[in-house]
Amino acid sequence: MEELSSQETLGPSESPAHSAVPAISSLEELINFLHHELDSRGIGEMDKLDVQRIQAAMESYCSIPEEWARFRHFDVGRYTRNLVDSGNGKFNLMILCWPPGVASPIHDHAGSHCLMKVIEGELKESRYAWPQSSSAEVSGPVLSSITDQSTMYSPYSSFNERSMKTIKETDFSLDQVAYIHDKIGLHRISNSISKAAVSLHLYCPPYETCKTFDEKTSKCRGSGRAVFFSEGGVVKFPKSVSSFGEAPSIHGRTNGFRC
Repeated sequence: MEELSSQETLGPSESPAHSAVPAISSLEELINFLHHELDSRGIGEMDKLDVQRIQAAMESYCSIPEEWARFRHFDVGRYTRNLVDSGNGKFNLMILCWPPGVASPIHDHAGSHCLMKVIEGELKESRYAWPQSSSAEVSGPVLSSITDQSTMYSPYSSFNERSMKTIKETDFSLDQVAYIHDKIGLHRISNSISKAAVSLHLYCPPYETCKTFDEKTSKCRGSGRAVFFSEGGVVKFPKSVSSFGEAPSIHGRTNGFRC
């Protein structure tokens, strides 16, 4: 598996040298930093975002499970998207909860910047090249939501179609941060280990729909609306909540990257 490289911090375009990032010692401080950096920007200015500065801030925050435990909600057989902060319409900060063996579809990010920080367990990013334009046209059934695991089973015939090209695969452990933009490629996030995983995601600007891709055929279909399983810690679909134990205490962390 490819080692994590400092080149992962690079955004879709060159960023100016960023000023010193203040030390982030809590989730609240990270949220305040993001509002300070992003609230005054117009949506059209987000493409000029200093990605390295934002990534440095997310890296400086060491996961404190007690701070985000109320957003840690699982569902059976799929991952969940749990809104932490709506970012005044400029960004979404959310916590995604991944049961063992669950993966996202291969997807784009609708032109948004995406940063992912592992705050519990381990996750794998599989990165893919964009398919040829003829395959990237939306077709086939629209998923009920981006978390719909039926994407794992292709509705298309693989006859005379080209499979997706894998660029690289990277394992991310505790407190490591990944970055992707559509100009870099497409990706899939998966939890291939036997324990639950949790990640903190920043999407800037927010988006409600994206494109998903069939790995065998490169065919594209719409994701459906990217809904939240919970908002502000309140579960919207309480009957489907699943439990994967308590969030690990900060005192119980014994492996992974150290801040």
